[in-house]
Amino acid sequence: MTARLRKFLNQIGEMFWLVPGAMVLAAVLLAVALLALDRSGHLPPWLTQSNWLYNGGGTGARTLLGAIASSTIGVAGTVFSITIAALSLAAGQMGPRLLRNFTRDRGVQFTLGAFLGTFSYALMVLRSVRTQEEGIFTPHLALTVGVLLAFACVATLVYFVGHMANRINVDTVVELVSDDVRAAMKATVTTEVQAAPPADAFWAGAAAIVDPRRGYLQQLDESGLADWAASNGTAIRLLARRGDYVFPGAPIALTTVRVAGAEAAIREATALATTRGSAGDAEYAVRQLVEVAVRALSAGINDPHTAMSVLNRLGATLCDLAGCHLPSGVTTRHGAVVLVVPNATYQSLVDVMFHMIRQNAAGSTAVAIRMLDVLTAVIACESDAERRRVLLRHAGLIRDDAQREIGNQADLAEVGRRHDALVHALAQGVPGQPGAGGLRAA
Repeated sequence: MTARLRKFLNQIGEMFWLVPGAMVLAAVLLAVALLALDRSGHLPPWLTQSNWLYNGGGTGARTLLGAIASSTIGVAGTVFSITIAALSLAAGQMGPRLLRNFTRDRGVQFTLGAFLGTFSYALMVLRSVRTQEEGIFTPHLALTVGVLLAFACVATLVYFVGHMANRINVDTVVELVSDDVRAAMKATVTTEVQAAPPADAFWAGAAAIVDPRRGYLQQLDESGLADWAASNGTAIRLLARRGDYVFPGAPIALTTVRVAGAEAAIREATALATTRGSAGDAEYAVRQLVEVAVRALSAGINDPHTAMSVLNRLGATLCDLAGCHLPSGVTTRHGAVVLVVPNATYQSLVDVMFHMIRQNAAGSTAVAIRMLDVLTAVIACESDAERRRVLLRHAGLIRDDAQREIGNQADLAEVGRRHDALVHALAQGVPGQPGAGGLRAA
């Protein structure tokens, strides 16, 4: 239940209509409250006789409210069209998986909600206006607030134009996605030393648990599943981690002791979705950033500067990881292993960060040099010997690709010098300050 609740709350938080819908509802309630106040006759004379309050008749009130309603709904359509155009541009140049960064943008949601809310407010007030033939009623306070809302919509439109012009800037998108990467890493890492997973012999003779569902594993209640395994005297090893696709009829877990209800317990502790989400899935957030670089390196766009900007963010993320531990996925109860969940490792993260960029940047001297410079900076921050070997391996792959793809000897010599500088930094054995300004476990 916890996994499904987390999935539901995550979906609610990313819904595009939530903020506009809430603002429309607030506008309707505001109109009802102000109309009731106008009808009550409790407004002080100094306010009703003030020049700041609307003091026209019913015909003028209807004309004013009609103008506000028609203009705001028209501009709302324009705002929606601009948003769709921005989404199309983002999908074509930076990848369709980045669209969620635009649809969950609170600035766009607030702008749309402001216009739709003002439109709804004007309609609610308009229906209450009565001329002399109908029994005079002119809600002066509600009309004045409607005019103020119209002016607020003008200011919102000015904000929206500037916001969208900045939002579709590729550097802004890269920074926003890198913020997602940083948040995902912060929620993943820990400063505590992690227990090592048990040897393969521990799972000898384990029974396979088959799952009939299909979809991406988006949420997992590790604590609840570990408690269930401990109370039933078994240990569970999940075969899928967050972000993995679960195939129907394929094993999803192993149990050392077959216990009745294991299938139901695993279904209860996991939540699947049709799309992959970034909640607790650090690799997915990294893949989104890498996709920007890969598209920038395509023949149709050919923008190595964007790829190098992405590499800078990836290097900063690896520097933040220095001194922190990635979770091993091992959960114990009373000193005994009860649950093992596959998690991202340092090597898998570095592979996701650099493999696709390196493969698509083959022949690009500038990008190869930047990758080597980034790896050199990360090595200077990292003190773990195993992690340094992972970084050195990628540096070797970059050098090998350059030797195969770069024909200009001067360019090739420059790549070789950068690789030698990396090896020299590795041989120094004097890392920088691990984790300085880096991540802290959530």
